[in-house]
Amino acid sequence: MPKLTKAVVDGAELRDKQYTIWCSDLKGFGIYVHPTGRRTYFVDYRSGDGVRRRMTIGRHGVITADQARKLAIETMGGVVLQKADPLLERKTRRKSMTVSQLCDQYLKAAEKGVILGRSRRPKKASTIEVDKGRIARHIKPLLGSKLVIDLDRADIVKFIRDVTTGKTARRDRSGKNGNRVLVTGGAGTAARTTGFLGGILTYAVGEGIIAANPVQGVPLPADNVRDRRLSGDEYRAIGKTLTGEQAEIDTPQAITGAWLLALTGCRLGEVSMLLWDEVDEAAGCFRLKDSKSGSSVRPVGREAFDVLRKALRVTGNPYVLPALRKTGNYNGLAGAWVRFMERAGLDGVTPHTMRHSYASIGGDLGFADSTIAAMLGHAGGTVTSRYVHRLDAVLVAAANKITGEIYRQMTGKTADLLEMPRRA
Repeated sequence: MPKLTKAVVDGAELRDKQYTIWCSDLKGFGIYVHPTGRRTYFVDYRSGDGVRRRMTIGRHGVITADQARKLAIETMGGVVLQKADPLLERKTRRKSMTVSQLCDQYLKAAEKGVILGRSRRPKKASTIEVDKGRIARHIKPLLGSKLVIDLDRADIVKFIRDVTTGKTARRDRSGKNGNRVLVTGGAGTAARTTGFLGGILTYAVGEGIIAANPVQGVPLPADNVRDRRLSGDEYRAIGKTLTGEQAEIDTPQAITGAWLLALTGCRLGEVSMLLWDEVDEAAGCFRLKDSKSGSSVRPVGREAFDVLRKALRVTGNPYVLPALRKTGNYNGLAGAWVRFMERAGLDGVTPHTMRHSYASIGGDLGFADSTIAAMLGHAGGTVTSRYVHRLDAVLVAAANKITGEIYRQMTGKTADLLEMPRRA
């Protein structure tokens, strides 16, 4: 039994069957000699629980005898000192999924209704679309190739830093139906995306993929954008943008949608998916069938109905914002909003900013938090259509006051009929 050196390995005779040469000066270190001439180094050891293992180190020619010896020493050192089982660890890693694969599995589960949202109901299709965007635009580019079992706190901290500084920011046509999408960075994007990543990893813990969630305990940046409210000057800038000459080049759907975002406090998805049979002008409300908090009735002010009376209608299309070239709803409102804010010279004003500002105007006018919550459709404050057929006159009056004040700040006047830009 010689010491395994290059000369010994190169000079090993070939036989009809595979055989083993053991190293004389390192117990457990050996090499397989195959009939084909291939020679493979391995290490033989017993795991901490006494199970005998034999693990391949590498092929002769790819690594040298000296390199193989060093790897064997390191492997057996870990077995002795750390009670490690390197072969089991290698097999585990080979079976381990990447972050990209975990995200795909999570989305499949969400689409089957297995993943529950905040209201303990299956995630809505619109929410899953947002999830897909965060995965494709932030999570996969930065973490997709890493093994889930290798993710640690340092990876999460770096992920937050990279998203915050705009490493994944870009403008492309990755939106639904090829619409242009502005992918932003910033603290708010980092906070929301990391929070969502934490949800994916909580799912992984529940599935037994990992033992602990590395996102837990990592401080998230403050999402200042979501707490922002508009000033009177900012409202006026938006009003000028939506009524100015440049607005004539935009689609009627974009203009109508932007006004509704400003005047109703509705979410972007609620405006984009609004159906004509959900609009109840006589009762002064929208009867939403499938909002984020379930079905709900939203009080709506008079100025918003002025917008709707002038909105484009397409025969056979049930949506308030109909698609441009086909049946279905208009999907370009998010991109149009970005353009409007650029023209208005406003930075960081999102559709959610309009929603928060709507609530803030309500507070300025002296309405109670419970009243504002009901008008916004917040969970716990939602007026559900299952029980309410005639909306409380107090809520309708509140919506009229809030919408009227927002319209006054946007235009400098009270509304009789809202003038929408004419198309050439």
